[in-house]
Formats: sequence, C-alpha cells, structure tokens
Amino acid sequence: MNQDTRQQIRDNAQYLRNVRPLDPEELHEYVEGQPHPAVVKQVLREEAFDLGLVEQDDGTFVPAPEGRLSVDFDGVDRFPDRYEQQVIDLLTEWGGLEWHSGDSGDELRERIRDIKERYLQGQAVEYDELTALGYAVYHLPDYYAVAKYVLADLAADGLLPSQLRVLDVGAGVGGPALALRDLLPDDALLDYHAVEPSAAADVLESLLEDSGQNVRWEIHRALAEEFDPSSPFGDDSGEDISSDSGNGDTDSEGYDLIIFGNVLSELDDAAATLYRYVEALADDGTLLALAPADRNTAIELRTVEREVADGGPATVYGPTVRLWPHQSPDSESWSFDRKPDIEVPTMQQRLDDPAGGTGEFVNTDVQFAYSVLRTDGKRKHDVTPDRGIHAPMADAENYVTDRVNFLGVKLSHDLAEREGANPLYLLGDGSQKVDHFAVLTESSILNEDLRNADYGDLLSFENALVLWNDDEEAYNVVVDGETVVDRAR
Repeated sequence: MNQDTRQQIRDNAQYLRNVRPLDPEELHEYVEGQPHPAVVKQVLREEAFDLGLVEQDDGTFVPAPEGRLSVDFDGVDRFPDRYEQQVIDLLTEWGGLEWHSGDSGDELRERIRDIKERYLQGQAVEYDELTALGYAVYHLPDYYAVAKYVLADLAADGLLPSQLRVLDVGAGVGGPALALRDLLPDDALLDYHAVEPSAAADVLESLLEDSGQNVRWEIHRALAEEFDPSSPFGDDSGEDISSDSGNGDTDSEGYDLIIFGNVLSELDDAAATLYRYVEALADDGTLLALAPADRNTAIELRTVEREVADGGPATVYGPTVRLWPHQSPDSESWSFDRKPDIEVPTMQQRLDDPAGGTGEFVNTDVQFAYSVLRTDGKRKHDVTPDRGIHAPMADAENYVTDRVNFLGVKLSHDLAEREGANPLYLLGDGSQKVDHFAVLTESSILNEDLRNADYGDLLSFENALVLWNDDEEAYNVVVDGETVVDRAR
C-alpha cells in the first residue's frame, strides 16, 4: 500500500469521524482504487492514536474519549491467571512440562538465587533467557501489583489522559505494561513504548501479543542511556515529537507518562539519564520512578530525585512534597509504601516445593519506594505553610523541647520494631535536614488521624512536642494526649 492511499484513508477518517461511526466497509468506497475493507481497517488500527479513534466490538471506529482517565480499582489480590499461564507456557517451552523439577528446576532455582545474591551485593546481572524467566517467575507478580497501585493513584489524581502515550524505560518482563493495560477501560487509547535491551524483552513481547485493538505497542531493544527519548515515539528520524488529535490540531507533545521501574540502580548515572527523559515529557506529563523498598535502593531513589527535582528541571509531585518554597531535604529518608501481600502464584509454589517449601522462591510482598516528577510545578498537596503558624522542620534545632505546630507528609507505615512499642512514623515537609519521626505515645480521638492516614497523606500537627533522639540521630515528634493531628486539606 502506497502512502497516498494511507493518506486518503486518514483524510476521510478525519472528515467523517465526528459525523458517524467509521465503517471500513463504507470508507473504502471513498478511497481511490477502493482498497479492500480489511486494508482500511488495518490502517485505521495503525493510525488510531493519531486520529483519536477507538475500535468498537462491531468493527467500526468512533472518536476516543477526551479528558482525564478514569479507572476502577480496588486493590490487587493476586497475579492474573492468564498472565501466569503465559509465563508457565514460556517455562514449558524452555524446560518441558516438568520445568520446576529435575535438572531444569535446579537450574532455574540456582539462577534465581544468583540474581538475589548479585542484587544484595550491588553487582550487575547478566540477562539471558534463563535470567529473564527467573525474573518472570519471581518478580513479575509483585512488580505487577506495585505498578497497578501507583498507576491507579496517578489516574485518581487526574494525571493520566484517556489517550495515553507511555514510555517504559527498562521495561523488563512487563510489570508496569501489564498493570497499565489492565487498568485501562475498553474505550481508552494506549500508545505504549518499551525500552529494554535484554532477553527480558522476549518475555515482554510474548505477554503483549494479545493486547486489545486499542493498544498500540512497540519494544525498542536499546539501553536507556543510548535511546533517544526526544525522537517521536520510537521513530529515529529526529523530527519533533507531536501528536495529531484527529481534527488536524497538534494538541500535545511528548510522553504523557514515562516510567522507570526498578531500573535506576542499574544505570551508571541515573540522574543524568532522568534529566534527558524529563525533557521528553508532555507539558502536563508525569515521570514515575519505582524502586524496591530495601534501604539502599530506596535511599538511592531519593538521592536521584533530589538531584533532578531540586536542581531542576523537574519538581516533585509526590509523595515527598516540598511544602516550603525554595527548600530541599537533606535527611536520609528511607521511605517506602506497603500494600497487602498477594496470593502465592502457582508457578512460585511449584518452584518452591521441590526445594523444601521454605518460601525461598515465593515473593508476594508488595513494598516499594516511588517518586512522581513533573515539569509544570503541580504538587499532590498544593499547600504552602504559614511561618506565623507552622514551624519548618529545617529549623527543628531551634525548638527542641518545645511544643509546636507544623505540616508534614506521612512517609511510612508503623516502623515500631517491637510488639507493644509506641507506633512510629517517618514524616517530611521537604525542608528537613535530619529525619523526623512521629511517636504516638498516647492515642486519642484528637490524634487518631496519625494512625489512620495513608502513606503520602498530608497531616497537620498542633501542639506536638519535639525532642532530639541521640541514639537514632533524629528528631522525635511526640504525639500525646495534648496533641491534635488532622488530615490537612
């Protein structure tokens, strides 16, 4: 098919899109040479995102919804059966029906052990087919759950459009890709690009093959450091990034969402890489960085966040919102969220049982650190404290042993290590030079919001006692019967 035919199909689709549903059986009659309706349908599918069209079950095309994405989400109980079966099929192709036992099972278990050990030692992992399968068995279920929680929150906050362009950097075996695809309603449009140089891309490609007609996807087998995010959505022509809204207007530039999922620790210069990718965001686009909850990677995420956000060109949307203008944090901030465990996937149980059923190859924890960056200055909590009312955490040394009022974001779940110990929560206001921990010494109806608030919620503290904890080299914000804690609006 020549370009003239394709352009005629596009032109007629643009003309008729707001008149009536586009039927390839009708549309082909308006095109010179009358190409087969199947050809017209294929062109409409390929051009759907640029034309702003979604395909309906009857094979016709109608204008896609505009505005913000709305999703239904009530948590993640388990890794979807259909994805698990696809992974099991890949394992079966590799090691036969008994892939989890005998020599093949031993080989896979040993590789997963090696992956975990290298991770703990901060060593590079060499990706081949077996490594990719090991990641799919051990990490894909929890990566899927993590991504779905965070993406659902972004949608709930109105940060994602219904016609969504996504760049998934270091996409791996597909946790964010599958989570995003499952979140989208049937009438949403997804233009998904993955950057993944390793054998994990083979697993991802297999999992994406059954994507619906309103999902366009492409995998770029390149290193994150070498891929050019400024090229137009995977095209290496070097032209400006642009999107045709379907009515002839170019109404957006860049990606609506760029994801760095559990990859920052593998980059030689994560901050410099993020700098380049931030520039490829749409004006109202979002960059989401995810990291495991362990101490080293979670703190490294905050370090990179500070270099990219507090030094420009981005700003922090959440969860570590900078409440005070022109202030940046210096605290350690080992901050991560935690959600309920998912059910044990069958494939993990099959791999674990021959090894004694100790749980060594079961990974159902949903714990993660994350950072949401934007370039438009938007913040999850658009609040600026009043120095006449609120004390900044940066000045904590000046009011030790005093009772003060301040605003702070809840940045942990209960960190108390001993049963029966006072509940303990990490706080931040974006100015803190040293970690601040809220210690709940006396519960009351006036301070119950400290317990009940979600991770990332903004809290108002009234009459809280500030003490220095010499053992932890941190400030304790004592919340007792005289302290009022409310969710701030």
